[in-house]
Amino acid sequence: MAEHQLFRKRVLVTGGAGFLGSHLCQRLLDAGHDVLCVDNYYTGRRSNIEHLFANSRFEALRHDITAPLFVEVDEIFNLACPASPVHYQFDPVQTLKTCVHGSINMLGLAKRIKGKIFQASTSEVYGDPLVHPQLESYWGHVNPLGPRSCYDEGKRAAETLFMDYHRQHGVDIRIARIFNTYGPRMHPNDGRVVSNFVIQALQGQDITIYGDGSQTRSFCYVDDLIDGFLKLMEQSGTIGPCNIGNPNEFTIRQLAEAAVEMTGSRSKLVYLPLPTDDPKQRQPDITLAREALGWEPAVQLREGLERTIAYFDQLLAGKRSI
Repeated sequence: MAEHQLFRKRVLVTGGAGFLGSHLCQRLLDAGHDVLCVDNYYTGRRSNIEHLFANSRFEALRHDITAPLFVEVDEIFNLACPASPVHYQFDPVQTLKTCVHGSINMLGLAKRIKGKIFQASTSEVYGDPLVHPQLESYWGHVNPLGPRSCYDEGKRAAETLFMDYHRQHGVDIRIARIFNTYGPRMHPNDGRVVSNFVIQALQGQDITIYGDGSQTRSFCYVDDLIDGFLKLMEQSGTIGPCNIGNPNEFTIRQLAEAAVEMTGSRSKLVYLPLPTDDPKQRQPDITLAREALGWEPAVQLREGLERTIAYFDQLLAGKRSI
């Protein structure tokens, strides 16, 4: 028997047909585990997981986690929730229900099966931060009443639920705070800055920058992020929250210029008003991830952009299905 089969688990991934979820499902299968992918396909896409259907250890179930789920698994990765402003603001009440009701349902399942559960939280819990870079001990600067609040406050409430289930019921939890992530299988219409800039550049359209482009972000390639997920889940030294992201900081204008240059585009940069509550800066302090997980990102922006551009180039050419 292969060594990895001695530790074979049945793992539930909610939001498993999404951008991050589909990569996680692949990695878990590669490690020899059985995977139950649950998704309601609001933003997840069947095309993200079609290549996994032939694997006998992979199962896909259409389900919305705001309703209870009764399955037998060993571990849970809770990734279900729209993560881009375009999608989470379309139905803000449902977004908040996914964060709160969905977390309650998944935590209840973890309590019943006595299994470990991972929460995909977000750097949005820091809001428009007054501390830079952001440490896990920072409580954040968040508007509870704005158009982004359904997501920001939903994820903050989810972290509260995870900590309370841990303290009150002894549920074995892990919480990761995800910073901007990009790579193949991003939804082409999700409105996120990397996919927006790459698609606009490939199509020769104007590159739309919100604000003056001086606001900063830190971009983590998806493979690095999934490495961080798995390392956080496997260790027992910390339950989190733990920042998972690339600490290298870039302005939005620098990203736009890189997209134009790397695609050989003639696109021009145009500037539009900054959306409400859009943070001016976002950069993770990953000291905890380095010390507790032995993790730090390996793929830097230019290399990751090359892979992402190649993916969207094929998508726009009709060689990949949307």
